[in-house]
Amino acid sequence: MNLKLLLSLFVIGLLPFIFHNSYAQITSGGFGNSPFERDFGDVKFLDAYFGTSDEKFEVDSGSKNVPFTVIMANVGTQDITGIRGQLSLPLGFSSSDGPGSVIYADANSNSNAGENFHLTFFVDIDNDVRIQQYPGAVKVDYSRLRESGVRTSFEDFNFKVTGESVINVRALNPFLTSLKQNHIIIEISNDGTAPVSSVKIALKNTQSERASTTQSVTNVENVVILNTDWQIGDIDAKSKKLIELDVYVPTSLKGDTLRAPIEITYFNAHGDKHTISRIADFFVKGLIDLLVYNVHVIELSGTQMIIGEIINEGNEDGLFGFVTLESAENSNIKSNTQFIDEIETDAPVPFNIPIEFNGEPRYGEHDITIIVRYKDSVRDEIFLTYDKTIFVQELSNDNDNGPDFTMIIIPVILVIGMGIYMIRRRKKTAIEASN
Repeated sequence: MNLKLLLSLFVIGLLPFIFHNSYAQITSGGFGNSPFERDFGDVKFLDAYFGTSDEKFEVDSGSKNVPFTVIMANVGTQDITGIRGQLSLPLGFSSSDGPGSVIYADANSNSNAGENFHLTFFVDIDNDVRIQQYPGAVKVDYSRLRESGVRTSFEDFNFKVTGESVINVRALNPFLTSLKQNHIIIEISNDGTAPVSSVKIALKNTQSERASTTQSVTNVENVVILNTDWQIGDIDAKSKKLIELDVYVPTSLKGDTLRAPIEITYFNAHGDKHTISRIADFFVKGLIDLLVYNVHVIELSGTQMIIGEIINEGNEDGLFGFVTLESAENSNIKSNTQFIDEIETDAPVPFNIPIEFNGEPRYGEHDITIIVRYKDSVRDEIFLTYDKTIFVQELSNDNDNGPDFTMIIIPVILVIGMGIYMIRRRKKTAIEASN
């Protein structure tokens, strides 16, 4: 009996070890063999980042005196006070008070039970620190209200050196021309070290937007814009994206600067949404629209000349105009240039270039090119070409064989006419006297 009793007691004592994993057991943490640590305390770590309690900052290597904020929660049942933190960061990060100094921060007020509080430290970042994630630790000392003594909590965390995004806007061609449709390309560049994502571009203060506003910010509402919104996605560090639009500029803006406000919305390296404003500036030039016409050959004083006219159908004068005659392969006419000065908008500008040959004159058809060279209001040189086929005739030889009888006959006819007039005048006077 004693043996059976001992055997029964042994089996009963062995059962908890056999069925240990078959039932939920409460251990020191209160939740058994869990993959998550569930230790109870008064404060709990929430987040750590460069920035203030209101905003996260993008930081880069070499940044100095940058705020570093640790967000904690008072998860206890009592209010806490006297909160002080000490920050431990890896090599490359130091206190703004100087190398070797301890990085301290004090909370501004007490923390009520169930509320969050923050500690803001100030940190220097060395120049050789890379853009990546780093480990850190914080020690928090605090006291419970109506309780003596100091409690201490230690928390490990990870934080990021994100780099900085720098968004700039630039027009690839900052000149527009009035009285015509202009195709504009604007460059959106990220000149920083941190990428941006989900970038959206919106052109502001346009005609459609001005309908709901009461005051103009710029003069962009005076132009006609065909598209005003773009989704351009992500822009990596040191890269750029392009947006394109078509704009019609009226003549009233000639000589003025068109200021186009651009609103850029994006998410930074922290994942926070930001909206910034930039302005793209354009100078509006006048329109110089030239037409060459009525080009033909005339003979003047024994010399054949190519004459023609140039009309400017724009709203701005062309400056420092030149007309150049160039010949094609089937022609031996010499190249020649004539200065015509300003090409005004209110009247045709004539030109005349004498015909000279390289070698013996060749008569008949000649293919030529008239090149008009001028400058606009910003002193850009512009060329206009006009191709034409002319017919060069052989000069008459009347002037070489003898005197020009036309110059003799005309005075004789004038003298005869004057004599007839005088005779009739005298007869009329005599008849009147006899009466």
